[in-house]
Amino acid sequence: MDFGISGKRALVLASSRGLGLGIATALAREGANVLLCGRSGERLAENCKVINALGKGKADWVWSDLAEPDAVDHLTKAVAEKLGGVDILVNNTGGPTPGTAEEMTTAKLESFFQSMVMSVISVTNAFLPAMKEQGFGRILTVASSGVFEPIPNLALSNTLRGALVGWNKTLATEVAGHGITANLLLPGRIHTDRIDELDGANAKRTGRSLDEVRTASIQSIPAGRLGTVEEFAAVGAFLCSGPAAYVTGSMIRVDGGAAKSL
Repeated sequence: MDFGISGKRALVLASSRGLGLGIATALAREGANVLLCGRSGERLAENCKVINALGKGKADWVWSDLAEPDAVDHLTKAVAEKLGGVDILVNNTGGPTPGTAEEMTTAKLESFFQSMVMSVISVTNAFLPAMKEQGFGRILTVASSGVFEPIPNLALSNTLRGALVGWNKTLATEVAGHGITANLLLPGRIHTDRIDELDGANAKRTGRSLDEVRTASIQSIPAGRLGTVEEFAAVGAFLCSGPAAYVTGSMIRVDGGAAKSL
């Protein structure tokens, strides 16, 4: 299938590693020119070398910290200089610290709300006018399967990513007539450094070994294994494609069948 995004310009937030990097790579494989961003310049530069070696879409990078108040201005300037505009926006953010609902504090909520919710909304609003003018846009926001079924000991994530559900659905309705789609992509247990970190925290909290935690996790997944970044990214790339023009306002799970809800 021709995804129809060769030459399209894609900004992928938090793409120095993991799911963000996976989606950026998948888009570049389809011929899109991608701008990676994150807080590790060395890692981003190496990622660009790997992507550019594929010989398809071009990759560049910019340092960015979504928790900083001037992050949006910084990104818009970088996009103007390096891409010239945005056709595809992939909203991805780092996850918050583990913890229970009782352990949430006002300071933690405010800090992570800025980096996980406000930054996503502000970046999206910055690029919407140009998308409307050109009559094309793809907005893909990476959230979590926790918005369907709250994940134990991830109260902050369940709370803040849940806020993006209502925002995305509202946005999708407002911009659909302009040729713009807006969807949420929900990862289940996709094997990344983040999953290893969470499993380690779970092992420490419960007094079990890391192997016991990982085995129990895999046993809860009908597919019988963790997902790969490449599998997740392929779904993301499709949602950013031309043929996906009639898919909007949706929440797409990539979880190996783990969610028990309908």
